[in-house]
Amino acid sequence: MNRKLIRTTLAEVKGKAREVPQPRERQNGSSRPSNEPRELREPREPRAAQQSSSVQVKKRIPPPNETNAEIFYYKKQIDAHTPMVIVLLDGEEIEGTIEWYDRGALKVNRKGAPNLLVLKRNVKYMFKAEERVEKTTA
Repeated sequence: MNRKLIRTTLAEVKGKAREVPQPRERQNGSSRPSNEPRELREPREPRAAQQSSSVQVKKRIPPPNETNAEIFYYKKQIDAHTPMVIVLLDGEEIEGTIEWYDRGALKVNRKGAPNLLVLKRNVKYMFKAEERVEKTTA
């Protein structure tokens, strides 16, 4: 199979540039020209927008709502029976180990006190009991 490479010459390119394009038919079926400016007759998109609309653009995928970091942290503390301090929104501190958790609550086992079911919406923050900084008077 013999393929021939077709190359255009500079004269052909200049000749095409000099040709006057024929008026196109209107999209609504009327072929007579209108006295209105072209912008009012047919709103057109720029060429770059027309080309990009034919190419599908990949949209960014939003990050996941759940990163599983909270689940991993709870599981680690439950397995190690780490004593935790849970500070509630009103400033009250609850010390104990986390027995289990779900989407909205934590069950805290306490020594010498009743066990509690703490709603997560009432928790301000929590930390390991060994990291507690004692106030010392100097």
